[in-house]
Amino acid sequence: MYSVELTPSDVDRLSAIGRLLIDQKRARIVVKPQRPADGHWFGGGNLVEGPDGAYYLCGRYRNAGDSRTGVGAGERGLELAVFRSSNGCTSFEKVLSLPKQALGVNDLTAVSIEGCAMQFIDDGVRLFVSTEKAGIGYPPALSDYHKPGTGVWTIEEIRAADVAGLASAPVRTVLSGDEPEYLNIKDPFLYNEGGKQRLGFCTHPFTWASSNTASACETEPGVFSARFGVVPRGAAWDVAITRVTCVVPVPRVGCFRDRAYSLVFYDGGECMHQHSEHEKAAHRPRGYSCEELGGLGVTLDGDFETFTRLSRFRPAFVSPWGTGCSRYVNVCWGKQKVFATWQQGQADGSQPLVLNTVERTEIDRLLLA
Repeated sequence: MYSVELTPSDVDRLSAIGRLLIDQKRARIVVKPQRPADGHWFGGGNLVEGPDGAYYLCGRYRNAGDSRTGVGAGERGLELAVFRSSNGCTSFEKVLSLPKQALGVNDLTAVSIEGCAMQFIDDGVRLFVSTEKAGIGYPPALSDYHKPGTGVWTIEEIRAADVAGLASAPVRTVLSGDEPEYLNIKDPFLYNEGGKQRLGFCTHPFTWASSNTASACETEPGVFSARFGVVPRGAAWDVAITRVTCVVPVPRVGCFRDRAYSLVFYDGGECMHQHSEHEKAAHRPRGYSCEELGGLGVTLDGDFETFTRLSRFRPAFVSPWGTGCSRYVNVCWGKQKVFATWQQGQADGSQPLVLNTVERTEIDRLLLA
């Protein structure tokens, strides 16, 4: 692994693009959680342009619940939904609902839903979704770590001729954890590395003490070969969590005309559970599981071997409300506009999905300045 060589000017420009896209005050709420309260949110998916010219947005509704005491303590991730916009992301209407009861595989019941990613392909559409499944045990030597009422996370694929067909299409597991260090696998996202598509995702060990990023290539249709720990966790504000959610090629404009860089958006946290801070400590949002803060990095042409942090000492993106949570960034490049979505912490503790629209000319101006 080696770092991308960046001048101070490069860092300034790349960071400015990130701030332009993830503008906390400029963004507007597009999908509200089911209740305006702590532990309720919508997001964790992506926005993609369909073959009909409309934009499709996928994500999951989550209601309050604590996995440390079992998913029975709350509704947790209860519904995967797809929304459609025919007016350039001005408004959205729900066109598909998949409750967790519909996402089981064989005799394994889905007890919660997390991140998802949708992609239109030549013969239709495919949807990747991560679910927590009852019926999958921990390795026998580590069974004491398996909390009652909880499952193990895996990633499934659903294929259909169109979005409506996803409701009745078969659900098939494509990625699962085989080693204790990477037992739980979730939050898929799609990106390009050197012109080849990859499926990224996050992992948690059997102890749930950290979160990291992994990547998989599709060796044949529906068959994936995974690499784990492709991005090192940070040494400061993101020491416990570095979960990549989006990789975006930087336009080959101006000073980046001859360089194939990609911006990397990731969720970070100092700890997995909320910690009390010393009364004389510098007050700051710390970031922890389910309340992560936003980080920014860069790679050369999507290759995680070149991952270089731009947010080394502090997060790049923090909501001005609530815990400061700002996570699950996704960026969709349209022909003339760029759409960025993310879950944003609110004063009431909820996390709606927000959207910020940026003209492509605004980004070009930053690169040409």
